Amino acid sequence: MKKSFVLNFMIIIFACFILASCLYSKDENEDQLTQELKKTALKVYLDCWRCDMDYIRTEVTFVNFVRDRQEADVHVLVTTQRTGAGGWEYTLAFIGQKDYVDLQNSLKYVSNRTDTRDEVRKGLVHVLKMGLIPYIARTPISDYVSISFKRAVEPTSVEDKWNFWVFNIGLRGSFSGEKSRNYSSLRGYFSANRVTPESKLRMNLSGNYNESNFEVDDEKIVSTSDSESFSGLYVKSLNEHWSVGGWFSLDSSTYSNVKINISPAPAVEFNLFPYSESTRRQLRFLYKIAYSYYQYREETIYDKTSENLWQESLSITFGMKEPWGEASASLEGSHYFHDFSKYRLRLFGELSLKLFKGFSFDIDGGYSRIHDQLSLPKEEASLDEILLQRKELATNYDYFLSVGFSYTFGSIYSNVVNPRFGGRGWRR
Repeated sequence: MKKSFVLNFMIIIFACFILASCLYSKDENEDQLTQELKKTALKVYLDCWRCDMDYIRTEVTFVNFVRDRQEADVHVLVTTQRTGAGGWEYTLAFIGQKDYVDLQNSLKYVSNRTDTRDEVRKGLVHVLKMGLIPYIARTPISDYVSISFKRAVEPTSVEDKWNFWVFNIGLRGSFSGEKSRNYSSLRGYFSANRVTPESKLRMNLSGNYNESNFEVDDEKIVSTSDSESFSGLYVKSLNEHWSVGGWFSLDSSTYSNVKINISPAPAVEFNLFPYSESTRRQLRFLYKIAYSYYQYREETIYDKTSENLWQESLSITFGMKEPWGEASASLEGSHYFHDFSKYRLRLFGELSLKLFKGFSFDIDGGYSRIHDQLSLPKEEASLDEILLQRKELATNYDYFLSVGFSYTFGSIYSNVVNPRFGGRGWRR
């Protein structure tokens, strides 16, 4: 009886071992097949600074993500712009390289202002998968990719009870301090926007208050600043290259010595490239003429407490984003009609280059020539107003410059995701 039990037990153990070996062998063969397929999978370089890369890597596992565009079979260039409803429009340009140079395509994904981050990244992944299908069809892994069809929604006329209006209201306060100093800030805002393909209307109302308190040698120093502003913009689309419209602004600022400023400004704009290509390239010429009525808080250096002014400005803006990087530049000039020596020139530019494998170079800067500070107060600013930048100071120029580079080397693949001890998009 005992020998029979032992024999049966050994037979069961042996059978389990044989079964486990078969299953392990099957899993090992499947793993080997997966590894072989992954070696021939499409190499994709995703050029998108707003994307959740970890999530994309875990959801799109049938390609190899690489960290250098020159190693890729497909360069996916993602550009973004704000929508009228406050969301984002993502344009995904699929740029075939090497054996796929004949495949070029572009798809769009639009998020809503109320979408969560999870909803946005799911939508982006869906569009990314759709765009990669023509490329994957040329690889061996295509035999293991299936396409499902969701029942199409019948087109219906859209009835928008808000008539495309989007409203936003907010209030924000911040406070900080220590034994000898404290700082408080309060900001409130309200906006109403209506954007359609034919026109754009934006209105913004905001107010800011800042206060700093210091204790130095038993003396208390209090410094405050405040500003309020209303701005409105209306633009009418004429065609793919021309637009007309204008601004209206109403503002007040202790920093600029302005008690009240009322300024309507009609404008016209020409874009050398079609507006539909604006996320990839644009060359815009904007001309504006403005009337302004000023009341000042203090008498100015020109002995004025109020005045009426006419001003014109012309700006030229260039921008482009390509696989090699991106570049933009803007030049604007303005002057007052009553005195042409009261003018301002502004130049701003930025350049980001991917010069060669793993090496990126970035530079951005700006310079302004300033000869139109008509609101400067006659009375000199106090020391605390200067140090805390509570009042505008006289100057005839300002500038900034930023230069940097980065070089990355090592493995070209970036498929692996490891969220332990924190990861991208999460606080540690």
